[in-house]
Amino acid sequence: MDGARFESLHVGLIGEVETALRALTPPADARPARLHAAMRHSLEAGGKRLRPVIALAAARAFDPAADARAAAVALECIHTYSLIHDDLPCMDDADLRRGRPSCHKAFDEATALLAGDALIPLAFELLARGYGDRPTLLRDLTLELAVTAGPSLLVGGQTEDMGGLAAGADPDRLEFILRGKTAAMLSASFAMGALVGAASTAEVEAFRRAGRSAGIAFQLVDDLLDLTSDSVQMGKPVGADAQNNKLTYAGLFGVPAAQARVAALTNEAIALLQGTRGDTAFL
Repeated sequence: MDGARFESLHVGLIGEVETALRALTPPADARPARLHAAMRHSLEAGGKRLRPVIALAAARAFDPAADARAAAVALECIHTYSLIHDDLPCMDDADLRRGRPSCHKAFDEATALLAGDALIPLAFELLARGYGDRPTLLRDLTLELAVTAGPSLLVGGQTEDMGGLAAGADPDRLEFILRGKTAAMLSASFAMGALVGAASTAEVEAFRRAGRSAGIAFQLVDDLLDLTSDSVQMGKPVGADAQNNKLTYAGLFGVPAAQARVAALTNEAIALLQGTRGDTAFL
């Protein structure tokens, strides 16, 4: 796929995500207005929309007519809740997110906490409303997202990450964090899209594994950028990993090793996608 075609598809998918977010989530002035305004402050902060874009593209890789909008927005709700909570003073204590004040800075800590809380059940409501007429698909999507967002992956990864280097520079612990904090949500984005597109069980698993590999690579690149970029480029504070004594792959094994693993994981993800019958050129 040439660069112009890729860019056109990417921009189109981001536009679909933005439209779906506005249509499927409560408006800022819905009562209680402060809560909904806080939710929308973070939901509408922009960003790459990587997870919902992947969900839409993964569904269409198998069925061009597949409607994965509800799944895509549900994923973005869970992702956004996790960012709101990660930024709180009791967690990563970040004042900037996606180039604008974090939710707790724009509002207050209690409102930010509640905004994150509200986005979790909203995600599952969206799945129920979007796929209630297909019980098996609804069950599979709900299970995928619930496991991803739960104690063994997203929340578990954040829990292990909280200890930083003080909790030990253990490679196994680092892998648990990498699989949980970032890779899990990207893996779910690939898998949930494939489910909506009616992919086979083997193809869903290939997409799930591809997302896991891509997700770990994504986190390693993010860690490298934290060492080399600036807050304008990143849209969030940089140098925070070192300041907060975070356990990272680059910190544990060095920058060249991190770069080499990014390349290997990327190749692995591509091979897994290409091994399915889906049209995976965009992905």
